[in-house]
Amino acid sequence: MADPSTYRPAVGSIPESPGVYKFRDPNGRVIYVGKAKSLRQRLNSYFADVAGLHPRTRQMVTTASSVEWTVVGTEVEALQLEYNWIKEFDPRFNVRYRDDKSYPSLAVTLNEEYPRLQVMRGPKKKGVRYFGPYAHAWAIRETLDTLTRVFPARTCSTGVFKRAGQIGRPCLLGYIGKCAAPCVGRVSAEEHRRIVDDFCDFMVGKTESMIKRLEREMGEAAAAMEYERAARLRDDIGALKRAMEKQAVVLGDGTDADVVAFAQDELEAAVQVFHVRGGRVRGQRGWIIDKVEDVTTGELVEQFLLQVYGGVDEQTGVGEAGEAVPREVLVPELPADADVYVELLEELRGGRVSLRVPQRGDKRSLMETVERNAKEAFARHRVKRSSDLTARSLALSELQEALELPDAPLRIECIDISHVQGTNVVASMVVFEDGLAKKADYRRFSVTEGTDDTAAMAEVVRRRFARHLKEEADRRDGQGVAAEEGRPRRFAYPPNLLVVDGGAPQVAAAARSLEELGVVDVAVCGLAKRMEEVWLPGETDPVILPRTSEALYLLQRVRDEAHRFAITYHRQKRSSSMLVSLLDDVPGLGETRRKALMKQFGSLKRLRAATVEELMAVPGIGRRTAEAVQLAVAEPAPAGGGAQPAETTLAPQGPAEPGAPRPGSGGTAEVGRVAS
Repeated sequence: MADPSTYRPAVGSIPESPGVYKFRDPNGRVIYVGKAKSLRQRLNSYFADVAGLHPRTRQMVTTASSVEWTVVGTEVEALQLEYNWIKEFDPRFNVRYRDDKSYPSLAVTLNEEYPRLQVMRGPKKKGVRYFGPYAHAWAIRETLDTLTRVFPARTCSTGVFKRAGQIGRPCLLGYIGKCAAPCVGRVSAEEHRRIVDDFCDFMVGKTESMIKRLEREMGEAAAAMEYERAARLRDDIGALKRAMEKQAVVLGDGTDADVVAFAQDELEAAVQVFHVRGGRVRGQRGWIIDKVEDVTTGELVEQFLLQVYGGVDEQTGVGEAGEAVPREVLVPELPADADVYVELLEELRGGRVSLRVPQRGDKRSLMETVERNAKEAFARHRVKRSSDLTARSLALSELQEALELPDAPLRIECIDISHVQGTNVVASMVVFEDGLAKKADYRRFSVTEGTDDTAAMAEVVRRRFARHLKEEADRRDGQGVAAEEGRPRRFAYPPNLLVVDGGAPQVAAAARSLEELGVVDVAVCGLAKRMEEVWLPGETDPVILPRTSEALYLLQRVRDEAHRFAITYHRQKRSSSMLVSLLDDVPGLGETRRKALMKQFGSLKRLRAATVEELMAVPGIGRRTAEAVQLAVAEPAPAGGGAQPAETTLAPQGPAEPGAPRPGSGGTAEVGRVAS
């Protein structure tokens, strides 16, 4: 635990100008980002008596080993720089907005040539416009079912869309009038985008003008005796009105507003927001945030405005969290620098924005409703948190005690080896921080030297920590960091505990590699599958953790995650090598054409089922080459009528399906990056 006085800047060296500051830990990782109107006044507050600081602030300043700052011209610039740094570094001690549950949204993929309407969860993507979120996915599907009658935009997946174009026949929705069928050319890309734009206009509240336009077109069609078209327009108007009736009117003046409320304790807070467009509640969303300091409600409002509306997409006008800046934001308390935030919001929106506290009337009543939702969400979270936080803290404490570690293992890395009789040897490395998986730091290794578990383990540990030592040396020399940000690369962060999949031989191999490299501050243990024994280097007997131990449960989760991650990469390498070996001897088929076949058909099973004409549809494949490919991949007749082999994926793009077999284990895996 560091003493903040050891890195306190010299008296008078901190400027009084507005700016943004960063605290870094001993490994150079940014752990906190903040802004201040006066850098000197704000930073000096961190170096007061440690005992008088907020518990999370005290933990932050004792974890840090340095502080640095950047002076800016205005407070708006400070806000923007703070937002960019928080997104860039993901500091551990900053307020983090995480959804209190996975809300589904109605997404429109405006970044595609033929935009698609679909239900989407998870992180927001650039170039995609979101509506909602909704409480239930069925509510989105019900809305789509009603509105695609009026706005027949594409809702099918990319695979279905491409297949329909290849066979020249639309899906069922195209036949019943709920899709304009751009896949077969019934409408052009421009016409389809106009349909999607009309849909987006309706969803953002431009309903009255749209209904008036349809009523006018219906009258014109009736006057021209186009009665079928007039009847269809009449039905469209009825569908739009039914969709509008399902959305409660809460503000009679047709206001566009976001209504925000908080419920909190000393460590966390729940945020609820109702999105009101055209006076109707279009969506509701909630977050749970960690508080690093003893912040007021006004300071929570500051964080909300910055993180939810920041990073607005120039094309869609939608922020990083998927929310467009409305004309009015209703909050329970104004931040101290309300004018600065209004200026930032107006810059993001490109128009006037009102930020205020409702005092009476419908808006005050709606604020009270949102506050009740925030309190209920926080109560649910506290019940869940009490078990989750306690279990994770207990697991780390038990591991520290059982393995006699100097500190709790806040960062755990686990390495697993996967191969089939010494062929296609691969390894995975997964990372857990504070007892939770950190998938951004996962790595995969293609093993070139080791042909058995121990040799492969020694190679992977040597490569991982050789990279760590190199990047640590580069960091000390001012190299080995991102060119613009001064951010250390991820391999520069060592674990507190390295877990290997296996028993004493694998642990000994890992320990030897660390000893050869001179790494002495990383603890090593192994978890053997047979009896779930924990092995330590140089020990003749394993450590036996109780079956009910939270520490054992954490080690099992880490080990199983490494299994799942390794099996995906192993399957990927195995299937690719199988196909390449089948196509290697086909005359006239080079690497470019092999890749084209992989991209077109996707699996060995589909390639075997393809006709000569379908193979010839691939660019560069003629009839003779297609016939040679068919002959090369033809399935040999099974001896004795054996079962057909399972489908082999040529170019997997995502996680393996649950239950994927592995020698000695099974599970799912997440795709990561290959470490050289």
